[in-house]
Amino acid sequence: MTTAATETAGPAVRVRFLGDFELTVNGTPVRRWRAGKARGLFQYLVVHRGQMLTRDRLYASLWPGTDSTAGSSLKVAAHALRRVLDAHPDRPGDSGIQLVYRDFGYVLNVTGLWSDLDRFQELVHAGLRAATAGDSALARTRLRAAIGLYGGEFLRGESADWVVEQREYLRALVLRALGVLRADAEDREDFVELIELCRRTLEIDRHHEETYRALMVAHGRRGELACVRRWYELCARRMRDELAVAPGHETQLLLRTLIPAAARAAAQAPASVGGAPATVRALRPAGRQPGTPAWSAEVRNPAPARPVRRARPDNRPPAVLSRTADPATA
Repeated sequence: MTTAATETAGPAVRVRFLGDFELTVNGTPVRRWRAGKARGLFQYLVVHRGQMLTRDRLYASLWPGTDSTAGSSLKVAAHALRRVLDAHPDRPGDSGIQLVYRDFGYVLNVTGLWSDLDRFQELVHAGLRAATAGDSALARTRLRAAIGLYGGEFLRGESADWVVEQREYLRALVLRALGVLRADAEDREDFVELIELCRRTLEIDRHHEETYRALMVAHGRRGELACVRRWYELCARRMRDELAVAPGHETQLLLRTLIPAAARAAAQAPASVGGAPATVRALRPAGRQPGTPAWSAEVRNPAPARPVRRARPDNRPPAVLSRTADPATA
């Protein structure tokens, strides 16, 4: 998908999808829609503009479960959309928006359009191509601009299936862009930018383990071991409470690598006086035996204790037993 007009050219129609939906035509925001589904129809048509969308497809996306041959909802929404946006098929108004019915479906054409959705995708793809080509400076410029455009999830508050599908695709795209920028900040040892990128990532996905590991490494390099432990604990708590899973092996191994004193103390806890230090006790889940890695399967499924086997009585003659006990007479 390409943008028909750039932001500097002053397009007549401006649409924002990322975060709260906003439509501006010739500098005037459109706030009132004559039919309940007119806005949803426009949103769907803009995302797929220039394509002929059949009635069946529109009903399946906007009125799921409704018979397209018997319903009139699409006609009502299309009529309201034309009146709101002056989008007559034969004589489009000053907005340049044209809604055409053709071949059992609708096509939306817009002469001048700027969309944050289009621009965001263009910037991300350009930044990723630059990163692949080894142009770090250009990649930073494009990806930073893309992150700045990402004002929130796609059509925040909407729940239609087509919206959720598009939202998840864009979420994956922004996380990819943040990952490239985060790796670049790590290479340049730009701790300030790294922290900000991690914050943005966790706003989008609070269970993103790679981001927690990046924070742990950054603090570990600075010798801030208490911060390392706190980020690990936050990750572990969110994973456990919200997803019912434990941090991955890589995250656990990183903790033990960055805080070797805590790992050694955990392994030596049986020989220490008074138990393990408070720091180690805080990292050890309840019920874990000393020396067992945190969040191991052994904690969740402890092996049953073996029954004690009693020694059988020795029925050999006393003379034989005495020779066996005394090496000198054996």
